Amino acid sequence: MTERTPLLHYRLSTSVNESEQRSIPAGEPLGQSPAVARRKTASNQPQKLSTFFGVVIPTLLSMFSVVVFLRIGFVVGQAGLYQAIAMFLVAYFIISMTVLSVCAISTNGALDAGGAYYMISRALGPEFGGSIGIMFFFANVCGSALYVLGLVEAVVATFGIPEDRTTAILNSQQVLPAGYWWSLLYGTVILLLCLLVCLVGAHIYAKATFLIFLIVIVVLGTIFISFFAVKPRTVVLPPLPANSSGPISANFTGFKLETLLENLGEGYTVDYTTGIKMTFATVFAVMFNGCTGIMAGSNMSGDLRSPSYSIPRGTITAVIFTFIIYNLLSLLVACSCERLLLRRDYSFLRDINVWHPFVTVGVYSSTLSAAMSNLIGASRILYALARDDLFGKVLSPAKRTSRSGNPWVSVLISWFLVQLVLFSGKLNTIASIVTIFFLLVYAAVDLACLALEWASAPNFRPTFRYFTWHTCILGILGCAVMMFLINPIYASASIAFMLLLLLVIHYLSPTSSWGYISQALIFHQVRKYLLMLDVRKDHVKFWRPQVLLMVANPRSSTGLITFVNDIKKSGLYVLGHVELGDLDVLPSDPLQSRYDSWLSLVDRLNIKAFVNLTLANSVRHGVQHLLFISGLGGMRPNTLVLGFYDDCAPEDKLQDLSIMTGNFSDAPSSSQDPEDQLSFVFPAVRGEGGSEGGGKALGAQEYVAVIADAVKMLKNVALARYFNSFDRAEVLGRRGGAGLYVDVWPVNLLRPDSSSYVDTCSLFLLQLACVLNMVRAWRRARLRLFLCVEEGRSLRASEEKLGQLLKDLRIYADVHTVPWDQVVALHWQRQGKGYDPQEDEQRKEEEDEGDYVNSFPSNATRLSDDYLRAVNRLVLDQDHPPPAVRFLYLPRPPADTRRYAAYLHQLDLLTRDLGPTLLIHGVTPVITTDL
Repeated sequence: MTERTPLLHYRLSTSVNESEQRSIPAGEPLGQSPAVARRKTASNQPQKLSTFFGVVIPTLLSMFSVVVFLRIGFVVGQAGLYQAIAMFLVAYFIISMTVLSVCAISTNGALDAGGAYYMISRALGPEFGGSIGIMFFFANVCGSALYVLGLVEAVVATFGIPEDRTTAILNSQQVLPAGYWWSLLYGTVILLLCLLVCLVGAHIYAKATFLIFLIVIVVLGTIFISFFAVKPRTVVLPPLPANSSGPISANFTGFKLETLLENLGEGYTVDYTTGIKMTFATVFAVMFNGCTGIMAGSNMSGDLRSPSYSIPRGTITAVIFTFIIYNLLSLLVACSCERLLLRRDYSFLRDINVWHPFVTVGVYSSTLSAAMSNLIGASRILYALARDDLFGKVLSPAKRTSRSGNPWVSVLISWFLVQLVLFSGKLNTIASIVTIFFLLVYAAVDLACLALEWASAPNFRPTFRYFTWHTCILGILGCAVMMFLINPIYASASIAFMLLLLLVIHYLSPTSSWGYISQALIFHQVRKYLLMLDVRKDHVKFWRPQVLLMVANPRSSTGLITFVNDIKKSGLYVLGHVELGDLDVLPSDPLQSRYDSWLSLVDRLNIKAFVNLTLANSVRHGVQHLLFISGLGGMRPNTLVLGFYDDCAPEDKLQDLSIMTGNFSDAPSSSQDPEDQLSFVFPAVRGEGGSEGGGKALGAQEYVAVIADAVKMLKNVALARYFNSFDRAEVLGRRGGAGLYVDVWPVNLLRPDSSSYVDTCSLFLLQLACVLNMVRAWRRARLRLFLCVEEGRSLRASEEKLGQLLKDLRIYADVHTVPWDQVVALHWQRQGKGYDPQEDEQRKEEEDEGDYVNSFPSNATRLSDDYLRAVNRLVLDQDHPPPAVRFLYLPRPPADTRRYAAYLHQLDLLTRDLGPTLLIHGVTPVITTDL
């Protein structure tokens, strides 16, 4: 769907076009000027409707229709004057709240076809708008059928032959056969007449409704005059159904106090047309149909000359006028008609009129107009739904229009559905359904306005300001209460149907460009809660990993990206990427066009992560930028994850995903939907296509410097090796998770002279392993904790001590003791000595100084490759069965930058061929035994 033109731009364009038209010289040939061509094109379009013809008249006729002529006596006769006025007050209070919301939304920008559906969908998004649009469509369909049935009832009451001819008094005008099938035939003929008018177009409909409006006003005038001019008389009541008996006449008393007092209180009885006992709820449902026409003008929004101007003024005018008329009629009826007459003759206004045919003509005209109004409104809503493609090809035929722009296919579909509803046969039978549907739509309009108000979006500034969020809530509550008061079963079913439609649209409809109010509300709430998230109140008990994962190329990093998503434990997860470049020499920021590709990657991998890209002259500076600025408030990364620096050839793991989705291919196919194609294609991995030249973006020295920078910033660091071949689905699918192990080595293997496993780094290692084990997909995995011990120390004591620690930390793991005397011996052989008491004493003093064991050892340059290979073999020997991932201790980088290369070399030998491995260095306490 094309994007709608802003209102300001629309008005400016209109002004420019008008000025161009005025500047055309007289007699200039057509077709030579673009302005003339536009004027010629515009002349082919039907003339737009004004406020009076497009809003006031349709709204008035829809609200008068059945209630004013056929049900005003029914309401007063059943409920009494007091409750009747109370019903009108409640009903008009509810619709007034909704009218305020409609006015606010309609004056906040340019409106298009669809009326309330267009307002709701553009405010609440396609899911909510589409589901409510379907409900509103059905409400108009049922409403049209309701008015057709009301007209049939009036025709049969006037011209129909009574079914029981033995007790009925016939007259010369009663010539039409009566009965269910005859009534269905009459309704079908009336509906065909409505169809013909709607097929011609909205312009002819407006002319027809204006003529009907004049007739209705004249008839209303005669009704008010009749109450004063007509003398008291006896009115013959219509016959009751078979097997029923009762009075055959009632009185029009004129203005009498006794009549008024009789009609003040309630008097609910059985409705003579349906045989159902009336209650406040059922009477209110019938009466409320006289208020449901407030959307008649909004439904014509696509045919109005200025919807934002016409809808609020026209709707408010119609609502005030009908409210006055209804209450005046109720008062006059209660003062002059016996209750029996009101209950037993819904056409009594005809019998007491100065000229009987006046009311008959009024009933026929207004009800026919209301039926047409709902039919054309339903067709416009269906057309708007089809044009928005919310239901795919299901509604695609409804997009077709005539040359004048009339959606004739939508009209035919709406007519067919109205015809189906006519089979219900009785007006009061479908009154509750129509009322609940309209109440649901009104509540949705109030909700849309409330959401826009609460979102505090700067662009929500309607010119109509007589509303607040309080009026929206009152409207929603009023609609909800009345829905369940009228019929709780129908109300529950309609809400369930709406929610079902919402889910269907959410999963099947394409992404729209209308904007989602949910995003604005989420932003508003997130900002508020982020301000409340005070870093000064952080506590170790509530620590969670907040990870910044640096990704050079996602093609070779999908395994690591998905794995880190598992260890974040509902914490912050940021994918970081550094693009090398200098903004001073670039025409624009190259990263803006690449965010969509990264966000699509996040969607395809089904991870919960943010994306943060930066431009820097080196990778080290870029990582510093991201560590400094990533996150917001109390949500900032506390752990940096890097891929390991080695010579392993990267593999393109995104290729399989490209085949499945068609969105990450190197050459996107022209047959793909342009909205689904990525604006930036990730480059080929190193060694493919020659694009990378086989080189790396940073050297070994800079890589270790990045680790050192993170530690200086008090960030935990994890180095991930061999995750380029990690397949999460395959690993977790092994025997349904049985035999799945995670190995943890909490001892600094680069410090053979230390066997401490209770320092900050070791505990951080245990915490991350435990977090991974808490993830649902990894709960079947068993933690194996390896404790390296030397001869002379009690293996059992060490194991029991570690077991007690794990118990205090509530970590469930299998403890395995691993003798490593022979490995340590290789180290001391390298030193050329066995045991030096002075050095041992010095080592203990250094360990006592603080966190010495975390630092790179002072004898690092003297660690032999043989020792490191022996440690590597020691770790490999414990892989029976092999683990899914290993967690190893990462010592702090050396302070001397000249030893960075040796540091990296030793890490390489330590982890060679170990499979997926995380080297982890923790700098902050993350675990506690306190409650």
